[in-house]
Amino acid sequence: MAKNSKADKPTLIEPGKAAPAFTLPDQAGNKHRLSQYKGQWVVLYFYPKDNTPGCTTQACGFRDHEKAIQKRGAVVLGISPDDEKSKAKFAGKYDLNFPILADQGAEVCGKYGVWQEKSMYGKTYMGVVRTTYLINPNGKVAQRFDKVKVKGHTEAVLEALDAATA
Repeated sequence: MAKNSKADKPTLIEPGKAAPAFTLPDQAGNKHRLSQYKGQWVVLYFYPKDNTPGCTTQACGFRDHEKAIQKRGAVVLGISPDDEKSKAKFAGKYDLNFPILADQGAEVCGKYGVWQEKSMYGKTYMGVVRTTYLINPNGKVAQRFDKVKVKGHTEAVLEALDAATA
């Protein structure tokens, strides 16, 4: 996993800054580069783990609103540290209609500042803090949604797209 010690403060990308470049495989093994989406809005969402309740609800929300998102000139890309095999199972089980990308080394998660120290039941560990970036057609971060609550998130993203493209 990405090297972040307690002393390393993860840096979330601020709106107006360039979104870091990446190339990652999706659930079918196809490579996706952020640069291939230049000219389009990108909803780039980071989630902790495939096939968990919150992550499934979030993915299915994007799946169910895919046409509305596309209508606004945007694409959805999901990223978590799970491997391609896990992604394929997750996408197949829930009929996901957008790329979910495998960031096995959590390097891209680190570049975007979402690989952070978390704690559960008194134990600390490194993991993904649920975050969504709205990236404009020029490759700059237009908006960032921090510590995302799954309920109502897709609708908030659609509102942000409407405001940004108005």
